[in-house]
Amino acid sequence: MSTTTGNKTSAPVAASFPRHEQTFPALTSQEIARMRRFGAIANYKDGEKLFETGKPGPGMFVILSGHVAITQRDGLGHVTPVIEQGPGQFLAEIGQLSGRVALVDGEAEGEVETLLIPPERLRALLVAEADLGERIMRALILRRVNLIQAGAGGPVLIGPSNSGGVIRLRGFLTRNGSPHHLLDPATDHDAAELIVRYSPSQTDWPLVVIPDGTVLRNPSESELARAMGMIRALAKDRVYDVAVVGSGPAGLSTAVYAASEGLSVAVCDARSFGGQAGASARIENYLGFPTGISGLALTARAYNQAQKFGADMMIPVAVKSLDCSREDGAFGLTLDDGEVLRARSIVVASGARYRRPEIGNLADFEGRGVWYWASPIEARLCSEQDAVLVGGGNSAGQAAVFLSGYARRVHMVIRGGGLGASMSRYLIERIEATPNIELVFNTEVVELDGTKEQSLERLRWRSRLSGEESSYDTRNLFLFVGADPATGWLDGCGVMVDRGGFVVTGAQCKKARGDLASALETSVPGVFAVGDVRSGSVKRVGGAIGEGAQVVAALHHFLGDAQKPAL
Repeated sequence: MSTTTGNKTSAPVAASFPRHEQTFPALTSQEIARMRRFGAIANYKDGEKLFETGKPGPGMFVILSGHVAITQRDGLGHVTPVIEQGPGQFLAEIGQLSGRVALVDGEAEGEVETLLIPPERLRALLVAEADLGERIMRALILRRVNLIQAGAGGPVLIGPSNSGGVIRLRGFLTRNGSPHHLLDPATDHDAAELIVRYSPSQTDWPLVVIPDGTVLRNPSESELARAMGMIRALAKDRVYDVAVVGSGPAGLSTAVYAASEGLSVAVCDARSFGGQAGASARIENYLGFPTGISGLALTARAYNQAQKFGADMMIPVAVKSLDCSREDGAFGLTLDDGEVLRARSIVVASGARYRRPEIGNLADFEGRGVWYWASPIEARLCSEQDAVLVGGGNSAGQAAVFLSGYARRVHMVIRGGGLGASMSRYLIERIEATPNIELVFNTEVVELDGTKEQSLERLRWRSRLSGEESSYDTRNLFLFVGADPATGWLDGCGVMVDRGGFVVTGAQCKKARGDLASALETSVPGVFAVGDVRSGSVKRVGGAIGEGAQVVAALHHFLGDAQKPAL
């Protein structure tokens, strides 16, 4: 890819895009005629911008006459041509289903006439025109994938690739399907110049340059998301039919089925879509994928599907509390920015978070050698090194197999004496057949050591049989040791939880409610729970997706009863 500063070049990025015909299809005159009822004519003069990087996109443009040059631009002033499009082609990517900020610039070359289809009408088009909608949807997804691979339109992260801040933000952006680009000041001239100008301390890593040129110093995920326009303000006086808290498989399934059946849906998640499943390197026991699929790929499809049907995806937005008083007929979710999201019903799909075991000095090395998931970003840090992974469940097994493709050796530490009680048989066989995975039974990690300002260097583990302790040198420790339910935000609203903190539903709520709730309804009428956060759930991706689909019937029943006039 060729780039320049402030000027376009003649080497378009799109020339090397795979599946070019599917990514940039041409529409026939008959297809355009069918699309006209969904949009309105918009004209642009030579040099006028149809959309700009970092600003909300107005929707999808169908070019009727003239040409539009698409370029990508970053905050350092680099401009790279992507493609030039003309009559019969359309301009959009998956973000325009929900009016997200544009990732590229679109500039008219000469007089241009377009059919502009706003996001809500674009979603209607995809549903109403099934065959045409399928072609458009495929192109929108492929364009986002290509932009991610090119790092187009997103922030530039500047700092060492192995720094904790860089890894944290790269993981956040990757999990949310957001393009970004990493520059190391040790090897990149522009990055080195920026470092000289801003003179960051170690705690400032990474510097983040967003497309409008703003420079952030080691921002939080929320700060970066707001600077990038990922989080939109709530519409005043909007009351949703259902608010889903959590966007793992259960939450995404609820969103897809509820939105496709005409309910207005808002989905909140504090970090990214996919939940724990989104971090799985490969899921091989989910129906319909005999060769397996990565958790990110599976949940990304569901995320796009939910947007297609009109669900509002509010990520990253943390829910702080739930008000169940329903004084005006709606529940209130207080968000981390102080705003209140109102909905007639609530689906608790907040899942569970990996438990932090009692290991000495653990907090000192989180994000600097201690990881709670295993994505390609963390895996590359283990290249030709020994890694230690703690855990004996399916997630741990999937992570161990994945890491074995990068690390010299993976030591899998299990507290018990075997794997049969906690792991699927196919994974056990895979692990046993992988020569560089070493199983360490009846052992626990007790303390970590290293340079607090830098990274983990060694750990100490102890035999649970003999009590003998020994030291082991490693720079990467992965923890998959069970999970605690994410239910703190429910405190004080009357939703019953069991002794482990998981939400109680169905017949278990009969005594508290005085009636028999639906299988997924909680002790508070109108509040439902699905997936890993629910007491008694099977803690499997397939089960979570099934519960998300199942709860929609209960939502319809509750909302229908709520709208009936009192006798």
